[in-house]
Amino acid sequence: MTSRVPPGLARLNSADRQAVAVLLHEVCAAGPWIETVAAGRPYPDPAHLYAAAEAALAALDEAGLAEAMAGHPPIGRPAPGDPVSAREQRGVAGAPEELRAELRELNLAYQERFGHVFLICATGLGAVRMRDALRARLGNAPEREREIARGELGKINRIRLTRLVEAEGA
Repeated sequence: MTSRVPPGLARLNSADRQAVAVLLHEVCAAGPWIETVAAGRPYPDPAHLYAAAEAALAALDEAGLAEAMAGHPPIGRPAPGDPVSAREQRGVAGAPEELRAELRELNLAYQERFGHVFLICATGLGAVRMRDALRARLGNAPEREREIARGELGKINRIRLTRLVEAEGA
């Protein structure tokens, strides 16, 4: 029995190195992650791709993790012209200005404390839940927060990879 390879995975498997790098950069901005996932091609099915992506994320050193996190805009401020971050952060779009201002202030405090953007898998979350998570995580030790951020990055990568795998066409 053979299983059908989803169209996005077939494209990822067959694309040239430069096109693969562009596709994977939309998932995760860390160069070592992109190189590792690209080198594992071809993937026979999504499960193998997801496992390789998770292993590549786990293997990122501090510099790689910092590079991955730097590819994400702050919560409440999706990058202009970036439909991916806008879609992921849509829970903030309709929030009252007071709540959005509080998110901006908390984001600044977080970045000052930890030296990187607050990372949360925002898909499906409302602004209040993101604010509450941000408040709670401000009290974490830096080492603990880096591991939480790595876990959140893994969730984000999985959602983005799933979209990539299932995408029709170019």
